[in-house]
Amino acid sequence: MSSPEHKQKIWQLIKKINTGMLTTHHGGELRARPMVLVQDEYDGTLWFYTDLESEKVLELEQDHDICLSFADPDSQTYVSLTGTGRATRDKKLIDKYWNSFVAAWFPQGKESPNVGMLEIKIKRGEHWDSSSSKMVNSIKTMKARLTGEQPELGEHEKFGTAGKN
Repeated sequence: MSSPEHKQKIWQLIKKINTGMLTTHHGGELRARPMVLVQDEYDGTLWFYTDLESEKVLELEQDHDICLSFADPDSQTYVSLTGTGRATRDKKLIDKYWNSFVAAWFPQGKESPNVGMLEIKIKRGEHWDSSSSKMVNSIKTMKARLTGEQPELGEHEKFGTAGKN
């Protein structure tokens, strides 16, 4: 797993993006859908509201493995996280993260029989973060092509149980 400092770094990257694409297994296929962050900090677990009767919950019951990706092309920030997911009807968590955005999806409120949370435990991942503009990155890429070297386009790091670069 990653260090507390690295978890903070990942959180700083993904909280600005706010919406990630959650990929689950459906039979022999992969399915992705957008999910919005609801928490204020990250400790290795991400929480999302869900409809407990949704297909993603059924998919997670059959296969807990997930991939969650965040992308902000404007800032050239990309994060890919893998781990496991499960659904829960934990009332304390539902109360803790409830907000007006979530309420729009559950008109019956917190007491809706199908409101629940997805618990996503992150095992590993990687991120790419470039502070350079697209134009600067294009110039670096062209220079690298001419010199036969790889372009240095910013920070790229792997973390978690899969090991580091």
